[in-house]
Amino acid sequence: MTKRFLGDTALLTGRSLRHIMRSPDTIITTTIMPIAFMLLFVYVFGGAISSGSDSYVDYLLPGILLITIASSISYTAFRLFMDMKSGIFERFQSMPIARSSVLWAHVLTSLVASLISVVVVVGVALLMGFRSGAGVLAWLAVAGILILFSLALTWLAVIAGLSANSVDGASAFSYPLIFLPFISSAFVATATMPGPVRAFAEHQPVTPIVNTIRDLYTQQPVSTAIWIALAWCVGILIVAYALAMATYHRKIA
Repeated sequence: MTKRFLGDTALLTGRSLRHIMRSPDTIITTTIMPIAFMLLFVYVFGGAISSGSDSYVDYLLPGILLITIASSISYTAFRLFMDMKSGIFERFQSMPIARSSVLWAHVLTSLVASLISVVVVVGVALLMGFRSGAGVLAWLAVAGILILFSLALTWLAVIAGLSANSVDGASAFSYPLIFLPFISSAFVATATMPGPVRAFAEHQPVTPIVNTIRDLYTQQPVSTAIWIALAWCVGILIVAYALAMATYHRKIA
């Protein structure tokens, strides 16, 4: 059964990846907004923002990476919604394939697309002056956190794609996720915020994730924020996965 699931998932993931390769505008679109935010904040607002860092692009990058991932997963909901409406799910059900492999194929495709977008954004950040002396292990830890964050958001996107009644509804769910980093430590230190806003910023998932990534690549001691970040990512992933699978089984029942 496991071998069949892995084989079916690999086959369907290849199908989804081919669609993306034939339509690279998906990657281009998901990187335009994060890059625009990075250019705007570094070159327009950066001189007026006190971040406590010598290089504002170094301070800013973790939040931009999370925005990149949040932008990318909206296409997961869109592609899933279109597959539902096209009737291809019914065709898959008539074939001898593992049913959950259909969802996993979309999730893995989204993960690959998100990582490609992240690499593009990091490349632009390097051109803008981003530098890091972090070692391989630190960068592997950063990659692990980004992958975990991407998986958690992607399973949320699966719920939206299965539940939406329109194309706009399928992709619009990502808007709050895209703007969540703005009320966090991604752009400014939370200490500069007024009381209620600061309380929200310090107790939402983006802030510990941003702080952990920033500490890792700036070679600072990693605080307990890493455990809070991992707890948020794993918690969201587990809940989103359970709800997504329940929604999927209800849809195909």
